[in-house]
Amino acid sequence: MNTEDNAVPDAVHDFIRDKIREDLTNGTVGSLVTRFPPEPNGYLHIGHAKSICLNFGVAREFGGHCNLRFDDTNPAKEDQEFIDAIQADVKWLDVGWDGDVKYASDNFEQLYEWAEHLIGEGLAYVEDLSAEEMREYRGTLTEPGRESPSRSRSVEENLDLFRRMRAGEFEDGARVLRAKIDMASGNINLRDPVLYRIIRAPHPRTGDTWCIYPTYDFAHGQTDAMEGITHSLCTLEFEDHRPLYDWLIENLPVPARPRQYEFSRLNMTHTVLSKRLLTQLVAEGHVAGWDDPRMPTVSGFRRRGVPSSAIRDFISRLSISKNEGTVEAAMLEHCIRDPLNDSALRRMGVLRPLKVVIENYPEGQVEEVDAVNNPRDETAGIRKVPFSREIYVERDDFMEDAPKKFFRLSLGREVRLRAAYFITCTDVIKDAAGEVIELRCTYDPETRGGDSPDGRKVKGTLHWVSAQHAVDAEVRLYNPLFVDENPGAAEDFRSVLNPESLETLSGCKLEPALSDLVAGEVVQFERLGYFCVDPDASADNPVFNRTVGLRDSFARAMAKG
Repeated sequence: MNTEDNAVPDAVHDFIRDKIREDLTNGTVGSLVTRFPPEPNGYLHIGHAKSICLNFGVAREFGGHCNLRFDDTNPAKEDQEFIDAIQADVKWLDVGWDGDVKYASDNFEQLYEWAEHLIGEGLAYVEDLSAEEMREYRGTLTEPGRESPSRSRSVEENLDLFRRMRAGEFEDGARVLRAKIDMASGNINLRDPVLYRIIRAPHPRTGDTWCIYPTYDFAHGQTDAMEGITHSLCTLEFEDHRPLYDWLIENLPVPARPRQYEFSRLNMTHTVLSKRLLTQLVAEGHVAGWDDPRMPTVSGFRRRGVPSSAIRDFISRLSISKNEGTVEAAMLEHCIRDPLNDSALRRMGVLRPLKVVIENYPEGQVEEVDAVNNPRDETAGIRKVPFSREIYVERDDFMEDAPKKFFRLSLGREVRLRAAYFITCTDVIKDAAGEVIELRCTYDPETRGGDSPDGRKVKGTLHWVSAQHAVDAEVRLYNPLFVDENPGAAEDFRSVLNPESLETLSGCKLEPALSDLVAGEVVQFERLGYFCVDPDASADNPVFNRTVGLRDSFARAMAKG
């Protein structure tokens, strides 16, 4: 192997890439093999995306290979829905996965044989203690554990009991298989950890073939070895498990010697990245499912209209280290906004419509004005937008008693309508309660296109939609799910849920071009932000999700240094 051909550019350095480079250079490994091994008990979130991008990324950079593998060892919590969703998410992230799916369950028979090998070597035993009793015997961080009475069983008795466990002779929880390591170890994970337990639940792939299942700790490293994994990359919570990972590899006749390396997990403001808490949000109905656009799940981002390239860019900006930290959500929003600014077509949509009647515009007349599709991309061209006597503008774009620096509509003030004309507000129509329901304006026919022949300037430019041609739509405005920057630190994370995380607007008015979009397609609503078509949308009921607003606090902060 020519390691120089597989070297990462010198500019890309972190402790994992440096270790890989060292191992390839000195011949410790012939080629790099990594894996991303989720348990299919939920949907992937942005924290998983960090691991996905790292594992697939280094494999690509060093000319190696990365497996997508499901560590499907607990059928009580796993489901085919999660397997399908994870595969879809990894494909969408576009990290170079070739679709060759692997499963820990493919190796159940081999794992069972290796468990019997440990028993035969006097390194594992069948435990009779209950889960509560095992916790009592386990000790604490400051006190050593006590050996179980079951620990002294003979090899023959342990083999007999283990085979009877497999045969289904015992009830769930009645017995487990434990490794025989060291009950006095300072690392609690080495105090005779459980290797197999009885679980009577249908497995998504093996059905009812098995009633005993290996624990994650037992299956993970051995499956790595069977797949020829060279660098087992995982987050820091598995650092204390590494001695057990190594002990099992050293005491079993595995075909390879993988090494585990840990890096810090992703933490981000205004969200939780605990699968347990995310599952709770879904189960208790705080969100509308795993793909709710407020969720930090990959499917949630996809439904929100986030480009996969934005997720990859965000991850590429994160440090790969052992130092825990928290990333501002504004950084992710910046990474989302940046590509959309270049690619998204511009359209006009009025979310909170206020009717405007242009009194000196000919009744019944309709004309088409030219609007630029994307000022950052000349090849995007222009579109025709219908203009008529009655239009809608944003309610927030009018103030009756406007302050001096309010450059939008108010009585006597002139503004520009995007791609159309200058208009001046001349009258305000109110209902019986005193609420403004309509504006009367005049237009200057010499200002078509948005410029005045006499050179006069206006400071305000408004988006608008022709009332006659408007498409009615529902628009969903998503805000952070939590009001607290660190909701995971709250005594009850549900207490800091944001009651305004979703605002659903009906009766929004959109320009006709927006009726032709397909689900997932993202456009910029001028002056408002980026929006995408939701899968719930239909021809009769267009539904748009706000992907991200136009304001970029992260970019401003970076500019200030």
